Amino acid sequence: MLKVVDFYYVSPTGGTKRAGEYLANVLAESVVLRDLADKKTPASAPAGDLSVIALPVFGGRIPAFAAERLKLIKGAGKKAVTIVVYGNRAYEDALLELNNIAKESGFDVAASGAFVAQHSMCPEVGAGRPDERDFEELKNFGKRILKKLLEGDEREFSVPGNYPYKADFIVPATPISADFCNLCRRCAAACPTDAIAVLDNKLITDIAKCALCMACVKACPIHARILPLPMAEKIRQMLSKFKDIRRENETYI
Repeated sequence: MLKVVDFYYVSPTGGTKRAGEYLANVLAESVVLRDLADKKTPASAPAGDLSVIALPVFGGRIPAFAAERLKLIKGAGKKAVTIVVYGNRAYEDALLELNNIAKESGFDVAASGAFVAQHSMCPEVGAGRPDERDFEELKNFGKRILKKLLEGDEREFSVPGNYPYKADFIVPATPISADFCNLCRRCAAACPTDAIAVLDNKLITDIAKCALCMACVKACPIHARILPLPMAEKIRQMLSKFKDIRRENETYI
């Protein structure tokens, strides 16, 4: 086991953090949390023995704001493990995109994985994941990573994906606030792109800034932050076919 791992992550609704932090704890005695969505504390360069970088998948890509913040970190040749976490549909170009950015930032990517978590916009898809089986797979993945590092194995590997990447995820609408919203502003504080503001005692969301990450919905203590009902129904219809499918996690090492 390593001494210290730097854990870089973006996890608007918690699933990505659960998976990535579990893996980081398998790898090291101590884990330093570095939230790339934290607007107040820019993530610093890694100081540990290894970095774990975990990002969510939005429409088959990694979130643009997360990509930009990852680009600011200087890996300086340090080893990294990259994982993407997706809502049981598909991760498409996301892992390739993450690896390319990590390498451009100076990280030496030693292993990668794609893991499933509950879908942020359609909770019945991937419900309960990551679950015990997923955590067992994360544990085994961590053991394989440690073995590779211990043996000094420098073999390269490839991950699925295409370049040029698929088109950027376009936000068709933003979450809205119900009439019983009490303007506590927790949604605005949680928004990683500063898309939410209060104007004339109403919450206004800038669609050009919104990443549709659902952090605001997760943060609302009274459940007043919701998707517009037509959009929620359209998403439910699109993803319903994945409800009873269990996507398997995939690892590359």
